[in-house]
Amino acid sequence: MWHTVCEQEFALLIKLYRSVSVDHQIIAATGVFVTGQINTMSDDTESYHNLPNCDSQPHPVKASRCSLDTFNPVRNIVENMRIAPNPAKKMIALSIGDPTIFGNLPVSEETVTSIQHAMAEGRCHGYLPSQGLGAAREAVARHFTTEHVPVTSDDVILTSGCSGALDLCIGVLAERNHNILIPRPGFSIYQTLSIVYGVEVKYYDLLPAENWEIDLLSLESQIDDKTDAIIVCNPSNPCGSVWTKAHILRILQVAEKHKLPIISDEVYADMVFSDTRFYSFGQVSTKVPVLVTGGLAKRWLAPGWRVGWIMVYDKMRQLEEVRKGLSNMSQRILGPNSLCQAAIPGILQTHESFYRETIRHIEGNARLAFTALSAIEGLQPVMPSGAMYMMVGIDPLVFPGMDDLAFTQLLVEEQSVFCLPAKCFQYPGYFRIVLTLPAEQMKEACDRIKQFCDKHAHLKTIIEN
Repeated sequence: MWHTVCEQEFALLIKLYRSVSVDHQIIAATGVFVTGQINTMSDDTESYHNLPNCDSQPHPVKASRCSLDTFNPVRNIVENMRIAPNPAKKMIALSIGDPTIFGNLPVSEETVTSIQHAMAEGRCHGYLPSQGLGAAREAVARHFTTEHVPVTSDDVILTSGCSGALDLCIGVLAERNHNILIPRPGFSIYQTLSIVYGVEVKYYDLLPAENWEIDLLSLESQIDDKTDAIIVCNPSNPCGSVWTKAHILRILQVAEKHKLPIISDEVYADMVFSDTRFYSFGQVSTKVPVLVTGGLAKRWLAPGWRVGWIMVYDKMRQLEEVRKGLSNMSQRILGPNSLCQAAIPGILQTHESFYRETIRHIEGNARLAFTALSAIEGLQPVMPSGAMYMMVGIDPLVFPGMDDLAFTQLLVEEQSVFCLPAKCFQYPGYFRIVLTLPAEQMKEACDRIKQFCDKHAHLKTIIEN
């Protein structure tokens, strides 16, 4: 007969194993089973912890080196800040890149209807292909196809958010102990994801006086024989910059010269202000292979749905092996949830007026904040051209001894306005603000920042004395 063994019987089984004939066996797998005739069990079973050679002391279980090496600079800095808001003032958080957090930017009607339809249809509750639902991939391809640069469903892989797309791109292109180039200032997730793969990150600089364009000399100086890819972010987090086609072509020339592929983070694609045009690296490139990442998080205002994608642009057919690698790696997660995948074709039919209204609001806040902060002694805002952020410089002559960490921390304590120190983006001396909050809160935040700066500015005191 079969007898299933519980934990309390384990010690007795070992004793029985020593006494039964050779045709009796103990088989241990996910559970432990005994075959043969076992008729009785003694009540005085030896304790499991008193077995010979069994150390009764608990032993710590070691975490993997990969997990211990994983590091998110933003989390590390923010969680170690002593943030104690002024209880007399309601907190205004200008730190979080989540367009839904204030409740003033809802998703489109088409998005709501598409999700409701997908749920009611009842055909999207099971597992889907690892690269994504065919109809959803086709919809993404159709949405981003242009007259001169078509995209097919074979070029699209759906992922768990844009960060999931970046994870696959870094994993498929970068070898352990090699390096990739990332922007400074830049989104910290690039570093976090690279560390997991044992990939070094090397920084190239952006130029605030040139609308945060890449310093191409800095970029090229970082390239060596172990460089596997260049990551760019356009429109930019944290800068809000949008590069011209001419600048993109110059970046592509550097990549082509050194035979490097580009990973282009375009989750803010087409989120540009009224006087600006967006160009995708994938659409502009003619020779350099490009992996473009995007998703529903920002333009469609649904970051919590965790829907992202990779689009492969490979006019010279240099990425055949990379396509296979991406397919293999997509099998780890099996893409975003099936309900949202089923809704993608409808979501991408959102009317243009929805996008225009979102950008109108963000651009209005950008102009409001730029005007207000430019008038404050010691602050040097850089007017963005898109995305949903603005970087603001802190003049050390006006605020001596106060770096961006101290500035933002004290601003929370005194005025309950939380801005993100740009040290989070490897760029100390600045702070980042988000531009998605209601306009009246944006104005209130700027007024409080002025009060704070008027109180702490030292240059005026020095001049007067």
